Amino acid sequence: MTFQVKLKNLFKKFKRLRTVRLIQYWIDTFQIKVLKKGTLKDHILIKYLFKDLFLYFLVSFFFFFMIFFVNQILLTVEDLLSKSAPFTDVMRIMFYSLPFIIAQSAPFATLVGFLMSLGGMMSSNEILIFRAAGFSFLRILVPVALLGLFISIGSFFVNDYLLPLGTIKYNELMRKIMNSTPTIELESNSVKKMDSASIVIGEVNGNSVSDVIIFDSKDMKDRIIVAGDSVLQGAKEEGVLMQFDMNDAVVVSIDATSIEDYDVLKSKKTVMNVFDSTLLGNYARSAREMTTYDLTRTIRDMKAEKTDNPATLKKINLWVMEWHKKFAIPFGSIFFAFLAFSIAFLFGKHNGQMIGLFLGLVVCVFYWAVQIIGQLMVQKVGMNAFWCIWIPNFIVGLFGLVFLLQLLRK
Repeated sequence: MTFQVKLKNLFKKFKRLRTVRLIQYWIDTFQIKVLKKGTLKDHILIKYLFKDLFLYFLVSFFFFFMIFFVNQILLTVEDLLSKSAPFTDVMRIMFYSLPFIIAQSAPFATLVGFLMSLGGMMSSNEILIFRAAGFSFLRILVPVALLGLFISIGSFFVNDYLLPLGTIKYNELMRKIMNSTPTIELESNSVKKMDSASIVIGEVNGNSVSDVIIFDSKDMKDRIIVAGDSVLQGAKEEGVLMQFDMNDAVVVSIDATSIEDYDVLKSKKTVMNVFDSTLLGNYARSAREMTTYDLTRTIRDMKAEKTDNPATLKKINLWVMEWHKKFAIPFGSIFFAFLAFSIAFLFGKHNGQMIGLFLGLVVCVFYWAVQIIGQLMVQKVGMNAFWCIWIPNFIVGLFGLVFLLQLLRK
């Protein structure tokens, strides 16, 4: 073997030895600087916390999803099927309702799921392991808040994109169903509000209605229509949802400015068309059929008109309410995650999961009630949309902060 070959082999051995030593050096450095600080240990604990929180969130989500889903079936599907609406159309109606159900379920599932997860960890002393590993309560709060943020972002996508799309498809399909089965909107011995008119309905049997009384007030004139047996038919013209063929009708027209002046008309047969905009709104897109971007532009254009008309101002306030709902409902998950963290560690020492489930359901009912009251205050009273929609989240956040301060003082 020549000297050059020996030198070349020796250089290769030295190079391999240097590589091995270099690898060993980095392993030793990693053990000293990383493992001794507990980074790998922290990673395992945080991963375990994420998995447990997400698992309980999924369980709670399916729980609330089924509640809202069954409620939707009882309110809509049962009525449609009882009126002989096409089964395939009814199933599509349910499918288009899913974005609303998902958007409503996610915040409540965050609260109950996180409460049960953290409460269970507290009862089984798993939190003591986190504390012994050097985790402060604020450090444990970080993954809880992050997961709540991720849930909020996903819920916002559903609320801002899928919900408007589902609402558009839902309204289009409902128009189609009502055209084919007009009696869906009518119930026996009930009162139906239609735009400026109110209809008192007698017995409904198929497409036949025994008695009909209509009270209409429009353009400073009051009109009362009383009819005997009537037949309800589907649309025969574009824009018409249903048609009343009324027999032996009496029409009384009264001038609101002079009640002494009135007209009385009698006829053997009277035809009254009910336009689809009366029941389902105009073909123009409603606030629930718009994304945040479109809704923002529409509200800005409405405000640019600078009108003092009370009806226009009320409409703007309602649209502003829908704009705030697109953020307040999905991002309620963050506030609920914050509250769940504090409650679970304060009250979950014994039977943490059961206490978490009970407190979570109580808070959900309270939140839902305040949310509904806030929307009614905007619709009926005209109160500020921002405060009425966001006040439930602010209440949850305030209690979460108070409980957190109490937890940190322990």
